[in-house]
Amino acid sequence: MTPRRSLHFLLAGLCATFGAIDAWGQEDADLLMIPSATMEDKTPPTASDVSTAHQDKIFSENALGVAGRRNDLAVPLPAGRQNDAQARSSIDATLHRDWADGWSAGISDRLAVSWRNDVDFPSHQALANDLREAYVSWEPWTRSYVEAGRINLRNGIALGFNPTDFFKTRSLIDQASLDPQALRNNRLGTFMARGQSLWDSGSIALAVAPKLADASPLTTASDGGFGTRSDHTNAEDRFLVSLTQDLGEISPEVLAYREAGRTRFGLNLSHPVGQSVIIYGEWAGGQQASDIATAMAFAKRTGTLPASVPTPGDTASRFRNDIAAGMSWTSSAKVTLNLEYLEHQAGMSRQDWRQWFASGTGSTAMTGALWYIRRFASDQQSPLSRRQLFVRADWTDALISHLEFSAFAFVNLYDGSSLAQLSAAYDLSERWSMGAYLSANLGDRRSEHGSLPQSGSLTLQLIRYF
Repeated sequence: MTPRRSLHFLLAGLCATFGAIDAWGQEDADLLMIPSATMEDKTPPTASDVSTAHQDKIFSENALGVAGRRNDLAVPLPAGRQNDAQARSSIDATLHRDWADGWSAGISDRLAVSWRNDVDFPSHQALANDLREAYVSWEPWTRSYVEAGRINLRNGIALGFNPTDFFKTRSLIDQASLDPQALRNNRLGTFMARGQSLWDSGSIALAVAPKLADASPLTTASDGGFGTRSDHTNAEDRFLVSLTQDLGEISPEVLAYREAGRTRFGLNLSHPVGQSVIIYGEWAGGQQASDIATAMAFAKRTGTLPASVPTPGDTASRFRNDIAAGMSWTSSAKVTLNLEYLEHQAGMSRQDWRQWFASGTGSTAMTGALWYIRRFASDQQSPLSRRQLFVRADWTDALISHLEFSAFAFVNLYDGSSLAQLSAAYDLSERWSMGAYLSANLGDRRSEHGSLPQSGSLTLQLIRYF
């Protein structure tokens, strides 16, 4: 399938499918892993959502995934076993307790045992405990809060990519869901202290996350075990200040973020248009090097690659922008469509992709470095390409109550290749839910998604709530 046909197929298919639905009712830990997208995007609010009532949730989950693979890759993978199947069973709990006047505490944790065909079982990766959050909250006076502990602090209003979600880096847990919202909700929080004060028309917040450990190298599989992985989430001193203020129908949020001696600024805006349309935008900008240069520097600093491996492309540090601009439309039939333009100026340009494929015929060390760049972007949860289109459609209570359909696609605007997922979830009862997730990487073999070893995957899931 050519890039142009791939792009037309995805956009036409999504629009036709959900257009018919409305008439009836009127996305590399890593792109190489089998996705196990789950119902976990329905996780209860966290410490940072102080204006929302807390609720407890405990459930068990069983998920099984299989994948199809490509053999004739434009850039060969480093030697090693490949992941074609995996299974995971887990117990998941999110709890919140008010234990004194003005004081509360919360925890969000998952204990999982997993199997993958590219890792011997049992191994240190087989059993993992993911401590997503563990915090104490104090309300010294009305609508002012102080929190400390591990907190999953989320910022941003877009769906496909959040430029202002500064604490998303290196926070992925064992399953690598394709759904960007599942990734956002189900990740490791950062150890921090945070203060927030709210008033009728806005709020101000300050978060301080100290360095607790030196950064650890990227691994090919989950670290597993029972560690806190602070060498992922707290490897630098980080600071974030945010201010929101209602201005009529526009409620801007302004942010300033500092890490490793560099400051980035951010802005979130949204505005309703009529009763069913919302337009929104998200921006962040600051001095930074390209993702390729940053990845190679990190690999050499952590000992993954030797210093002699050359860094391809632009290595200069300059002011670079991240943009997510989109619109959302909701119908009376509970169908919601989102369309977003995504730009990540530190990502790979058209020329970077040409060089990536051209360098793939080089030495084994160079091939390993090329794939490392892609793994690093996934670990940072940053777009790999500079320009993308994101389209999403959701239909709740589809055909019958408690049935939900969802589809989304990331489209590379340079080569037309796409990452797409179709999913269906159904609540069998108050206690049981089931889901199915079908994904595909579409495009020519010398395109972003067509060059991946995984052509597609199918994941089945069963959840039991307690």
